[in-house]
Amino acid sequence: MTPKFRVWDETQHKMLQVDYIEFIDGKAYWFEASPADGNVQGENDGPVGGNSQLKLEQSTGLKDANGDDIYENDLVLLDPDDPPYQVIFDEGKFELSNDYLRLVYDLSEEHMDCEIIGNIHENPELLEEEK
Repeated sequence: MTPKFRVWDETQHKMLQVDYIEFIDGKAYWFEASPADGNVQGENDGPVGGNSQLKLEQSTGLKDANGDDIYENDLVLLDPDDPPYQVIFDEGKFELSNDYLRLVYDLSEEHMDCEIIGNIHENPELLEEEK
């Protein structure tokens, strides 16, 4: 499986597609990204790291009930009566985390009936509603 990535641009407040990633010693070091719609508004490249305005997010390699790729920081519903879970990457694995319910599940094939309802960047209000 070829890893897939996306990038959240904190300045433009939009999700970008990754065009190029440079790895050094097995770690992502630099990347270039562009909007999926082709509407480029300045350069979108930079170092990978906590201080960058560009946030690199990896695909889990799994799809939701609608066939959409699930990425780190997506918000998913497991049960329509429960608050959403955030997809996180922790200690080498993807997990579903719900701070309100204080639950964490390993993201696996058994959760593929989940539905992506947004992500923490574009839909932070979905997490606020559960408080």
